Amino acid sequence: MAIQGSCHCGAVRIEVPQAPEWVGNCNCSFCRKIGSLMAYYPDDGRVKITGKTAAYIWGDRMISQHHCPACGCYTDWRSTGESYGKVGVNARLLDGFELRDGRVLFDGKELEVRLLDNAD
Repeated sequence: MAIQGSCHCGAVRIEVPQAPEWVGNCNCSFCRKIGSLMAYYPDDGRVKITGKTAAYIWGDRMISQHHCPACGCYTDWRSTGESYGKVGVNARLLDGFELRDGRVLFDGKELEVRLLDNAD
């Protein structure tokens, strides 16, 4: 069952094939600043991001970080070249995501949060 989501203003819509099994809490300098929790999906065309986004590319320039140019919400990352076999979506924007009492939940069920040690 597809899961929907959007940025704050609704200009960027997100559709993923299913609920995330876990989310990644990356500690690189960018992710620390934006506070995203990433859900990962295969790069097989089933993740759909519609609406205009603005890309930010830095460092090794291997991925582009996308956000809504109207409200500024960070939406996803994509490969700038050869696919890594996955794409990342900001799980906080998906319908069903919730933070409650320090726990990360999706549709009321607790999600595992994995530290992704990418500190630079």
